[in-house]
Amino acid sequence: MNQEKTRYSPEELLEFKEIIENKLEEAKKDYDLLKSAFSNKDDHGTDDTSPTFKLLEEGSDVLSKEETGQLAARQKKFIENLEAALIRIQNNTYGVCRVTGKLIPKERLRVVPHATLSIEAKNQQ
Repeated sequence: MNQEKTRYSPEELLEFKEIIENKLEEAKKDYDLLKSAFSNKDDHGTDDTSPTFKLLEEGSDVLSKEETGQLAARQKKFIENLEAALIRIQNNTYGVCRVTGKLIPKERLRVVPHATLSIEAKNQQ
């Protein structure tokens, strides 16, 4: 009898935890960068010549304060979503679609580790 898996194993959860922690570390760095760019908008310091600042220069030379603020807000939400995913790992509910109750495929979770919906559920929205 082929029973469908309803939870990821502790080993699999560990793999996802590492992915999420790495993404979280990067996301926090980017968030700090955005925050400092936002607060240093008017002092024309030399910080903005660092390579990481190039992240803010894609498409336009200087982002407006509003755009920088929106990016920072989006980044903060991303961090919160990743932290919530870590809690789901602790609770052993990680990777379960909140609509269908089925496991979200590993491929999707590797790309979007904070996903709470399967593609099936997302398409129904």
